[in-house]
Amino acid sequence: MRYKFHRCLTALLLSGTISVAQTLTVKVNTPQHTVQPTMWGIFFEDINFSADGGIYAELVKNRSFEFAQPLQGWKVIRDANAGKVLIVNRAPENAANPRYAHITTTGSFGLFNEGFRGMGFKKGETYNFSILAGNTTGDITIKVVLLNDKGTAIGSATVGTPGKDWKSYTASITASETVAKGGLQVFFEGKGSVDADMLSLFPANTWKQRPGGLRSDLVQLLADLHPGFVRFPGGCIVEGKDLVNRYQWKKTVGPVEDRTLIVNRWNTEFPYRAPGDYYQSYGLGFYEYFQLAEDIGAEPLPILNCGMACQFNTGEVAADEDVNNYIQDALDLIEFANAGTDTKWGKLRADMGHPRPFNLKMIGVGNEQWDSQYIVRYKMWETALKTKHPEIKLVSSVGPSPDDERFRYGWSQLKDSKADLVDEHYYMAPDWFLQNASRYDNYDRKAPHIFAGEYAAHIKDKEKDQPESRNTWGSALAEAAFMTGLERNADVVNMASYAPLLAHVDAWQWRPDLIWFDNLRSVGTPNYYVQKLFANYKGTNTVPVLEKGKALTGQDSIYASATIDAAKHQLLLKVVNVSTAVRPYKIQLEGATTTKEAAVQQLLTAADKLAINTLDEPSLVAPRQQKLTVTKNSASVTLQPSSVNVFVIPYK
Repeated sequence: MRYKFHRCLTALLLSGTISVAQTLTVKVNTPQHTVQPTMWGIFFEDINFSADGGIYAELVKNRSFEFAQPLQGWKVIRDANAGKVLIVNRAPENAANPRYAHITTTGSFGLFNEGFRGMGFKKGETYNFSILAGNTTGDITIKVVLLNDKGTAIGSATVGTPGKDWKSYTASITASETVAKGGLQVFFEGKGSVDADMLSLFPANTWKQRPGGLRSDLVQLLADLHPGFVRFPGGCIVEGKDLVNRYQWKKTVGPVEDRTLIVNRWNTEFPYRAPGDYYQSYGLGFYEYFQLAEDIGAEPLPILNCGMACQFNTGEVAADEDVNNYIQDALDLIEFANAGTDTKWGKLRADMGHPRPFNLKMIGVGNEQWDSQYIVRYKMWETALKTKHPEIKLVSSVGPSPDDERFRYGWSQLKDSKADLVDEHYYMAPDWFLQNASRYDNYDRKAPHIFAGEYAAHIKDKEKDQPESRNTWGSALAEAAFMTGLERNADVVNMASYAPLLAHVDAWQWRPDLIWFDNLRSVGTPNYYVQKLFANYKGTNTVPVLEKGKALTGQDSIYASATIDAAKHQLLLKVVNVSTAVRPYKIQLEGATTTKEAAVQQLLTAADKLAINTLDEPSLVAPRQQKLTVTKNSASVTLQPSSVNVFVIPYK
């Protein structure tokens, strides 16, 4: 019997199903690099209906009739000859919001709005409607009705009787049903005419209950990441297909009715995923971005157009003599964010509700630009901003690839610059991430530091029905392995963010994405939970974690990094097992002993590397916590196959 046991054990060892425990030595008393508070952050871009139709909680599409087709998203509801709608353009009078609807009615005339792939309503919750109306003749009363997906009313309210002067009128409606794809009817009843603009509907339950605010469940998912920074507003959104349609922050602040809507560049970027109704209302503008960053305890990182349109599209550039206008926009943004209320832009910030400065510390110069035209413009920015605002860190670009001619040229020009951070992007296959866990081990420590501004492991699949099918556990596992290398090199890598952040399941253009949502629900992907584990257990200083005297960068399919939280006296050891075998390990603390406080293991794993989280199954791949038994200065642990493990060990 003993012979059979030993023979079976030998067979298991040879097959790799189990293995002899190895020792991971963690030198707790040898802190190496400071982990920046900004180490793990988030990158927001208005792609995949992330803003309008997403985190910006407005439910009405084309609320001010400014789409290229003024009534896109609207349908007329009327009895025979009961009225009509005429779209009026007053561009000379109001260039930012030129159009409004002139409505004539002889009984009951209505408009139906379809929302962003429908409107989501929750039973028992309140929805606040508002409308700008004026120039009324006759006797007109405005009523609003919420509809379910079958066209049945599930709530209604009378708004009021508008007068001659333009004025905002409001009403609150409580939904009697939960519905994911409802709609809104607005009726103008009586005889006469009225002008109407900014027809709007928001849930009362927005983030921090702010009127006209953000969708609370999506912001909560972001807050739960405890990000160190928020990079906004993009991304390719910053550049525009041409300079006329670039992102201009000054057009996104002030009263929402005075912000200039433009078409979203992702509206037609990919013909096979062209939505045709994708615009930027800028209800979510730079003020709201700053406010969001402040709300979730993150540093704001605005990215500004440097005088270049997207090089994948027109490649248009501003003339050299005009670049100073773009630089002035940056100087004005610093004033908006940081200056006193006695300045032009500081006063606007205060008028919008935030007298205190936002404490902006960094700015990105361009998004994903490359070649000599970018370097010329970047150096103009560097000269001006480092002279007038040396306290502001500058983030520069080396293009869209992790290693090509554009990348190498950019680094050759920026290596000796005054750039504080260089933004590197990697959208690559999972194997690339596994093979590049040691990418920064030998980077020049005297060169600018690294911002891993956009990364995601991209896989090919069988185009499953679920849009989330690219966010597999296998892709998340590869990212986790790579992130141990980012953390281990925290003296070089100061910031990192997955991209893109959000995607609507019915209106996406790009995948994979960190968080998916519909009109009512949202779900964190396996990739989201990897980000959350690293960000929530960030630590303050890196410490060496070694096996046989070497860092684990993929030997035997094991990747590891370790930090300590000096204030909490915790060791935060991250170990990623990308193999299909169970791996026993002994964790040996060097220079410290454990305390009587509870030690835990956060485990993220799945048997199937193609496993995904969906809106219907949101927790298929999610962390679970288990107790960890420790002795005086060691612990025996088991790494499950295909697993991300965070060991939290109190020490003294």
